[in-house]
This record gives sequence, C-alpha cells and structure tokens, in this order.
Amino acid sequence: MEGEIEIVDSLPDDLEASFNNPDYEIPNNDRRRIAGFLYLVVGTVSLGLGVFASGSPLANRGFTYAGIGILCVALYCFFASSSTKIDEVQALQLAEIDVGFAVGPSSAQMMWRGWGSKPVWRLLLYSQEPQPDYRAFVIVDAGNGEILEKLVEENPEDWN
Repeated sequence: MEGEIEIVDSLPDDLEASFNNPDYEIPNNDRRRIAGFLYLVVGTVSLGLGVFASGSPLANRGFTYAGIGILCVALYCFFASSSTKIDEVQALQLAEIDVGFAVGPSSAQMMWRGWGSKPVWRLLLYSQEPQPDYRAFVIVDAGNGEILEKLVEENPEDWN
C-alpha cells in the first residue's frame, strides 16, 4: 500500500556494539565511600544530638537510636566499597588461560556477590571453532582476578 511506513527494529545508538566507545568505564564500587562519609557525618550529628541534647525540646532518645542505625549503614558502605581493578577484557583473558581452549564468541557481565557486594565478572565463553566444541561459564573476581568458579563442558547446542 502506498504511504505506509516501514517499521524497522533496531538497537538504540548507546547499545549498538559497532559504535564501541573506548572511553566507557564500568562504574567502580569506590564511589560507595562517598555515601559512607555522608552517612558517617549525619550519623555522628544525630548521635551527638541524642546524647548531648536529650533533655532539650529539639532532640529526644530517637536521635540516639537513629544515629546508631545510620552509623551502621555507614560502616556497611565502607565494607562494601571494594575496588574494581579488573576490566572485562582482562577478565576474558584470565578466563581463556584458565579454561584451556581458544575463546571465540563470549559475553561478560558485571555482578556483585555476597554480603560484601564484591564485584565479579560473570563470563560465558564458547570455543573458537565455527561450531563451538566447548563452552564455559566462569566467575572472575574483579578485585584481584582470581577465578572463583568455573564450569567447562562440551557444547550440547546444535548450531546448524
């Protein structure tokens, strides 16, 4: 029909892999320290008001409890602010050495693990053949590059 508009399905420019921006950096957990310092200041002020101004009409015991709670959140922010020193390219290189086959198609995803919210790379790797013989799932610590978990198996998928 005349005048119909063709709808084309495409990725937004910021998700298009061919536009690969070399300046892009994965956010680092170090930024959690900024929130930790802010919580530390607010918690200290609140605790101070609760302890030293508890008899005044401006503050009551609730400030003491709130200050303690906010200081606990500040401690957690400092605990969970592990640095990310390994990027996705380094993680893929470390995983390739460990799995024992040349890596072809692969995928890397940043995730956080455990109570300390430690940054790790979750990698899905396929061997380099046209129809990959092997696949592997690897978790690499983004702080020190240690391989935390690994599963290597023959590729059960049929790519015909």
